[in-house]
Amino acid sequence: MYVPHNPHQNHLLASLPSAEFKRLSPHLELTPMQLGEVYYESDGKWQHVYFPTTSIVSLHYVMENGAPAEIASVGKEGMLGISLFMGGNTTPSRASVRAAGFGYRLKARVLMEEFNRAGSMQRMLLRYTQALITQTSQTAVCNRHHSVTQQLCRWLLMTLDRVPSNELVMTQELAARMLGVRRESVAEAARILQQSGLIRYRYGHIIVLDRSGLENQACECYGVVKMELDRLLGLDWDWRPMPESVKTWSKASTRICAQM
Repeated sequence: MYVPHNPHQNHLLASLPSAEFKRLSPHLELTPMQLGEVYYESDGKWQHVYFPTTSIVSLHYVMENGAPAEIASVGKEGMLGISLFMGGNTTPSRASVRAAGFGYRLKARVLMEEFNRAGSMQRMLLRYTQALITQTSQTAVCNRHHSVTQQLCRWLLMTLDRVPSNELVMTQELAARMLGVRRESVAEAARILQQSGLIRYRYGHIIVLDRSGLENQACECYGVVKMELDRLLGLDWDWRPMPESVKTWSKASTRICAQM
């Protein structure tokens, strides 16, 4: 069934008070976001910011030898272009679309005018920035300490949260590049998940058959990022409760951080 495009499909725009949304809405431009399209390169300056609705954008760092690794992803919960209002205006990472769809474009000047009013928009964007920092740091921890199978589960679950279907259009090669691992490692992880009845894989498509099982196979990193998004932005995600082990780990992690 066709669903009309609406800026409120993006959670940040949907959370704005009516007065602030009314000021921004005439400047929001619906834009298709094509698979592989690059929205900024390292050290590139922002002319627009983007609020994805049905697309997912990968933020990744590219090494000198050309090898990329995803450090975070942005979907309907967020926006692309936080360096603009953080004062840097450039970033060492690259942003490219890894799940095609749509989003809304806004001129950088208009965003900064609203941000500098120091109202709800500013507070919301700063909270989102904190959530994105959490995702970036947790990804670094995950890539260092957890198995490729756990990393793949986390990556699949975070993708599922941003799309309306349990069928994901992606190749093992793409997943390997985003995780920064060998394709053979992703192929083996996908084989394990398929043999466990959690996914069905055919070239270019992954169908999630058992989301609860996938959550149980994932490391705690998925739950940590999810809870921080919920806490900071009050998002109403369509997902099932995380395993108790993740809740216990997250509470313990919070206590440790508070003592530091």
